[in-house]
Amino acid sequence: MREFIDVTGKTEDEAVSKALAQLGLDRDDVSVEILERAKSGFLGIGSSPARVRVYHGPEEEAAPKAETKPAPKEEPAPAPRPEQEPRQPRREKPKKQERREDRPAPPKAEQPRPAPAVQDLGEEVDDEKAQAIRAFLTGLLEHMECSADIRVYQPEKGRYKVILEGKQMGALIGRRGETLDAIQQLTSYSVNRAGSGRVRVQLDAEGYREKREQSLQHLARKVAGKVVKYRRSVTLEPMNAYERHVIHTALQDVPGVTTYSTGTEPNRRVIVACDRTAH
Repeated sequence: MREFIDVTGKTEDEAVSKALAQLGLDRDDVSVEILERAKSGFLGIGSSPARVRVYHGPEEEAAPKAETKPAPKEEPAPAPRPEQEPRQPRREKPKKQERREDRPAPPKAEQPRPAPAVQDLGEEVDDEKAQAIRAFLTGLLEHMECSADIRVYQPEKGRYKVILEGKQMGALIGRRGETLDAIQQLTSYSVNRAGSGRVRVQLDAEGYREKREQSLQHLARKVAGKVVKYRRSVTLEPMNAYERHVIHTALQDVPGVTTYSTGTEPNRRVIVACDRTAH
């Protein structure tokens, strides 16, 4: 059994934060089970804090393997089998070699394909909206003392995909894409403030959006596995609307798991829980 502590707080998030501070761990290192949700009561009467149980420590999955290892060590104890023991490893060695030869390097490492996404965008566009996007980003990047090539595509009507190319793109992406999201919001506001028709602007640099989406999908599958195994809900870190959408989409067809969002922006989170209606 993993170790756990029970912590209370005004809200579930506050209780989890207290537990992480007490354990000195990050959010990804623990599993959270909400025991009691916070109640506000009426005029302060009947209110109660939130109570959560935070599990930590290594998962004891290797225990059965440790029990099977001493069994073969006790068998060679009898003396009548001295000649049979050296013959066994000789027969096992070619099997191991054959297995290694039969297992070439998996082709999975060659599967990341960011390039086709750019090809599918088609040719760059230069209509009224595209010109407004380039003009705004050019002025903004000058104020930020950053230089980048601005490429504008229109993969579908009403949506513009903007790719920034250049050196030191990390400064434009920011921590977990926060700077990139802010620039995207400003660009969308500026372009839609004037002119006819409202359009959607998506900004990307160095394929960050695709990499982040793959990372979130991997996280979603990992958390779903824990939820199904331990039958406990897991609350993820705060995410923006797009990232929450990626989590919901990644787990919408996973049996035994359901997802929903809680909290208010910018601290809105996704909760991955057991789908008890599935049983």
